[in-house]
Amino acid sequence: MRSTPRPGAVSSTVRRGLVAAAVLALGSTAAVATATSASAAVSCKVTYSASEWQGGMSVNLTIQNLGDALNGWTLAFTFPNSSQKVSQGWSGNWSQSGSNVTVTAMDWNKSLSTGASTSIGFNGTWSGSNPTPTDFKINGVSCNGTPQSPSPSPSPSVSPSPRVSPSASPSPRVSPSVSPSPRVSPSASPSPSTSPPPPGTHVDNPYSGATGYVNPDWSASASSEPGGSRVANMSTAVWLDRIAAISSGSAGNNSMGLRDHLDKAVEQDAANGNTPLTIQVVIYDLPNRDCSALASNGELKIAQNGLARYKSEYIDVIADIMSDSKYSNLRIVTIIEPDSLPNLITNVSAFQACQEAQSSGAYVQGVQYALNKLHAIRNVYTYVDAAHHAWLGWDNNFQPMVNLFYQVATGTTAGVNSIDGFIVNTANFGATVEPYFTINSSVNGQSVRQSHWVDWNWYVDEQSFAVALRNALVAKGFPNTLGMLIDTSRNGWGGSARPTGPSTSTNVDTFVNESRVDRRIHAGNWCNQSGAGLGERPRANPASGLDAYVWIKPPGESDGSSSAIDNDEGKGFDRMCDPTYGGNSLNGNNPSGALANAPVSGHWFSAQFQQLMQNAYPPLS
Repeated sequence: MRSTPRPGAVSSTVRRGLVAAAVLALGSTAAVATATSASAAVSCKVTYSASEWQGGMSVNLTIQNLGDALNGWTLAFTFPNSSQKVSQGWSGNWSQSGSNVTVTAMDWNKSLSTGASTSIGFNGTWSGSNPTPTDFKINGVSCNGTPQSPSPSPSPSVSPSPRVSPSASPSPRVSPSVSPSPRVSPSASPSPSTSPPPPGTHVDNPYSGATGYVNPDWSASASSEPGGSRVANMSTAVWLDRIAAISSGSAGNNSMGLRDHLDKAVEQDAANGNTPLTIQVVIYDLPNRDCSALASNGELKIAQNGLARYKSEYIDVIADIMSDSKYSNLRIVTIIEPDSLPNLITNVSAFQACQEAQSSGAYVQGVQYALNKLHAIRNVYTYVDAAHHAWLGWDNNFQPMVNLFYQVATGTTAGVNSIDGFIVNTANFGATVEPYFTINSSVNGQSVRQSHWVDWNWYVDEQSFAVALRNALVAKGFPNTLGMLIDTSRNGWGGSARPTGPSTSTNVDTFVNESRVDRRIHAGNWCNQSGAGLGERPRANPASGLDAYVWIKPPGESDGSSSAIDNDEGKGFDRMCDPTYGGNSLNGNNPSGALANAPVSGHWFSAQFQQLMQNAYPPLS
């Protein structure tokens, strides 16, 4: 079983420098040119789309080949302002000398057929002004001059420029209120129609009007606990965290393979009459999996042919099973690779395994392959993991993540339509809604963003983050049908420690600490958190833009062992699961807040399950 996500590797100093940030959608520029050679014509289009804040920027570039096929490319351009610098680039080998920037292709995106495109991007800094470059060249051929004479063969026609929508503002801006006021959780949307579409139809929201699959493995573990029968019939996800799990179950008490679960889902569906059934399956075995943590490292390694094995031994096998006609009436929701793509935004510079995941293209190609195979099955739904607000909620993480999601999607066969939605808070503990303050609250003239807990983030809870992320993705080019999920399995934070109203303190740190329902020591703590409780029960359409609250992390299954334990599942020991650990830079050097005596990730942790029930919010009856 996986560990939960880490916050982005961005120091507090950097985050605090964003207090005056204001993200602006800059105009995009597209340049086109052709040239001749003895054997081939180079013709190119480069689209440059940037979002900026004071002193910083995140840029997405799309390179389109309008000439003969390319087997290798080099992009060059010059910043108009000498202060403009590339600080971190992705999907290419980036270098800068003075104001001149050069990007060479990676092995996985070097080949561009006629009409094909690839997207690359970077984070950067600037001062004074941030003008857009205009002198783009591909392989030395200018993409912004008058087209040269065409080659003897007919020149390719210039395709329409890829649409670049203005980037949505990734976050609400602070509008200090006189005093903080409680916020009421959004009410659920109207109930879905009682007449579902024909079985097997690919619907907009697979949870709407459906019942959820009850995993017999998890249900048996829950039922064995005193009081566990109160939740044993909740729908939880099936995790495929290694190749062997496809046939024999993931870990611990989970012994059923994918076909076993789908067969059981067909039985449960038949017992429901005309009500459709939704079963959730977590796709979780990328090579170099969880590259910035140890508790849920996976079996496949990039350097050991891991990507090829991922495709042939894992995704192909899963897709073949799911496409069996006897499962065609089920709504099969797949949760695609928790933690993977967010690691490419925040953790490449700090972790060698993440550097390898980026430079090889294994994460991007692996996710694209999974989307291509699974989206092709009519009754399968794809939701890509999008971390959580305490990982991506800062400007210098948010928009680059949007850009990368768009790049990944547009590289699939079906483009942006290959993704039905995104999920936040997978196996994490962030509160769905903080009821007693919002990001716009202020205390004695100070924004809550200035508190140590919020730490200049633009979000205080998962629901506001999910809605903002959806809006930004739709503005980027995803369809308006895009849906969001929130994993609420362990973010209830009930019990005696839960505040019952906003603090009356005039100190911003004290106010936030006394008002927040999320009782973790630090928002970067992710492993077996002490004091957590079951969250909102799974339900469809809880708020506008949200497809469902879901229980993806099966409550009671460990995030990782609290001490080193030998195992044959490829899972290491992460000190963030050790209750005696004093923390690191990713959690502000705070204690881990983890429970003691935890088993290896995915194995049953009775003490945690009992605490989750005790602190459930809403409380269990």
